[in-house]
Amino acid sequence: QVHLVESGGDSVQTGGSLRLSCAVSGPTTTTECLGWFRQAPGKEREAVASLYTGGTTTVYSLAVEGRFSLSREEGAPNTLTLEINNTKKDDSAVYYCAAGPAGYTRRYTPYCPSYTYWGQGSQVTVSS
Repeated sequence: QVHLVESGGDSVQTGGSLRLSCAVSGPTTTTECLGWFRQAPGKEREAVASLYTGGTTTVYSLAVEGRFSLSREEGAPNTLTLEINNTKKDDSAVYYCAAGPAGYTRRYTPYCPSYTYWGQGSQVTVSS
């Protein structure tokens, strides 16, 4: 069974920094894809950053590229960390950690089609 436990949500001023952590436990075959999503009031949930645990590439949304950094530390449990720098008001949202199994193309290229497991959410509030 997969468990995702987030921590680190807080209030911060614009231009500040924040770190969100997610403890990921469960079978590795169901947590090959790891990512962070966020949802602001009145808006749809959007992807922020994601990675495939068997590779080295991290994908960021255009809104956060250059300011957010995603990393993973193996352990028991694994830890997925999202560092947020130079915070903006638009970063205010509930942030969710997510995990799911990878899919593979005919040539065994991995991709992340969807996320099956979600954390409880962590509030980030950015104010001026």
